[in-house]
Amino acid sequence: MEILMHEASNGVSPIAQDNATPAEIPASKMERLSDEKSPKNGSGKGSKGPEESPLLGKVKADHEVTDIVFENISYRVGFGLIRKDFKEILHGIYGRLPARQLIAIMGPSGAGKSTLLDILSGYRLTGISGNVYVNGQTRDLDAFRRSSAYITQDDRLQPLLTVIENMRVAADLKLGTNIPRQTKEQIIEEILVTLGLFDHQTTRASRLSGGQQKRLSIALELVNNPTVMFLDEPTTGLDSSTCMQVVQLLKVLARQGRTIVCTIHQPSASLFQLFDQVLVVANGYCLYQGATDQLVPYLESVKLPCPIYHNPADYVIELACGEYGYDKIENLVNASDNGRNLQWFNNKERFVSSIEVAIDSSRDGEKILDTNEKTGKFDEGESEKNSVLKNMNKKKSRQATSQLHQLKILLQRGFIKSKRDTTLTYLRLLVNIFTGIMLGTLFIGAGNQGHRVLENYNLLFAILMHHMMTSMMLTVLTFPSEMNILKKEHFNRWYSLKMFYVSVTIIDIPVAVICCAAFSGIIYTMSAQPMEWSRFSMFFTISMLVVFTAQSFGLVIGAVFSVVNGTFLAPTLSVPMMMFAGFGVNLRDLPAYLRPGSYLSYLRYGLEGYIHAIYGEQRETLECAKAEEYCHYKYPKKFLTEIVAMEPDQFWNDVFGLTVLLLVLRICSYFLLRWKLQSSR
Repeated sequence: MEILMHEASNGVSPIAQDNATPAEIPASKMERLSDEKSPKNGSGKGSKGPEESPLLGKVKADHEVTDIVFENISYRVGFGLIRKDFKEILHGIYGRLPARQLIAIMGPSGAGKSTLLDILSGYRLTGISGNVYVNGQTRDLDAFRRSSAYITQDDRLQPLLTVIENMRVAADLKLGTNIPRQTKEQIIEEILVTLGLFDHQTTRASRLSGGQQKRLSIALELVNNPTVMFLDEPTTGLDSSTCMQVVQLLKVLARQGRTIVCTIHQPSASLFQLFDQVLVVANGYCLYQGATDQLVPYLESVKLPCPIYHNPADYVIELACGEYGYDKIENLVNASDNGRNLQWFNNKERFVSSIEVAIDSSRDGEKILDTNEKTGKFDEGESEKNSVLKNMNKKKSRQATSQLHQLKILLQRGFIKSKRDTTLTYLRLLVNIFTGIMLGTLFIGAGNQGHRVLENYNLLFAILMHHMMTSMMLTVLTFPSEMNILKKEHFNRWYSLKMFYVSVTIIDIPVAVICCAAFSGIIYTMSAQPMEWSRFSMFFTISMLVVFTAQSFGLVIGAVFSVVNGTFLAPTLSVPMMMFAGFGVNLRDLPAYLRPGSYLSYLRYGLEGYIHAIYGEQRETLECAKAEEYCHYKYPKKFLTEIVAMEPDQFWNDVFGLTVLLLVLRICSYFLLRWKLQSSR
């Protein structure tokens, strides 16, 4: 497998050779894979290093192993109404995360595992103190995030896209536009074969099993070949067999030169043995750091021997929970020196001494030493090259592709989702058609009869309520689920927030226009509103502006609040808007101190626009029923002055008011969305 081979100089086998089974690889692929592994001219093709693979060289030429050291990491969070009180989660933890190792961070619930992982990955930024070093140099967060990937505990996938579609989106966003399509397809194919997903490439992500979804989450981040991978509870919700498959896959990936760090709660004995290194935490302290096979000797050295036939992982978790006394936790913290004790690493972990010298030199302002595992010697030329690469990384943009390319890919993905979304597209269209027919039946012919003017006024307000609730509530209910995917993809630098927001805005326009046109055409015709193109155009314009404004209002709520809170807040906040619109309360009767509120209600502008479109523009006298002796509102001007208290010729002012509110809400929702992403870190 040339695409994902990152063998070290000691000749580690490729992923497919270690992990993929014949059952997982289609017959059409077996012949090619066997050809790759067969020796040619005395050396097997499968044994090439990454520098020998021309395809891999185009994908990521600056691939290098990454050793991570962290020192005195502390983290505290504020709590209380005004956040004057603080709670410390991590207490000056130390640790070493060597390359080509599968590393587990273990501990009971609430021990600080996920918090430590968030800090090391760069996901969490506030309330942190301490130092993180990458290959002996102080971590450059921007450069580090470009070469790392963070995989969350829950599999945040696009459920409506198939496996291959998800992979193509990831490849188009995470690989440069200079890479040919054929190369991207080959990379995708190799990853899917390796992870056993090739036979499921046409299956939607929502229909995959738990283990397949986990493997797809890993596959998406492997596209750009990260050197460091962080996984939060990768075995959660999986059966024992699937857990074993996932961890074995991670171990093979680590052997190719990656640094793979994952949190795990309480692994079985067989699963625990697959990890090369473990870091045990409890109450924000480090109880043990070193090789997994050294855990039992370590416990014996502190006079806490693991019972015979007892899973060491279970036993150390029991100790961390305080089941044998909290004094045992203190003894373990002292024995590990909160992570400073390095004697329990295996002898093959020779990275320690060279890293230590490099960090000491970095602190003194000297040149950084080369941390090559083979020599451990100072290399001035290599140091200068690393410095140049670091400066080049700083000049790179945060994402791998341009913003226009990101927008193009996000629009393509969005339109695929729209075509397959039964709620946002098809159910929405059916509801608009059904509601239009229902209201049209109740108010049939009311728009052209003078004695039914008040009924028609109620109809116009009902139309306004329909547009508001369907657009606003749909966004409130669906956008929070999109937020979870956004957090993962934006943090892993798939795209910028601006392009995501622009794509979300553009994608919904065709669906909104079609639904609004279907509803407006049905209700306008059945209720016998004036059949003039100019009036219908005015009616439809107001309808579209109300739909987009209500959608923006729902986006403001959905970007900040959860589904439960948003479902409560959205209708509640709509009540004063209805009052300020003039329905049930004449605008002239509002107290002076409440009158400015009417200028903030988009429903007020929508209702005024509707009434002006139907009864304004010097509309002629309305028809009255023959049985009526007196038809007071057969003159539209009387209705405008007596009932709604509206000045004539306000249509364009209403359009302007709705447009301003639309822009303000859209801008607010963007900044609230950005604040939400930053506050979560």
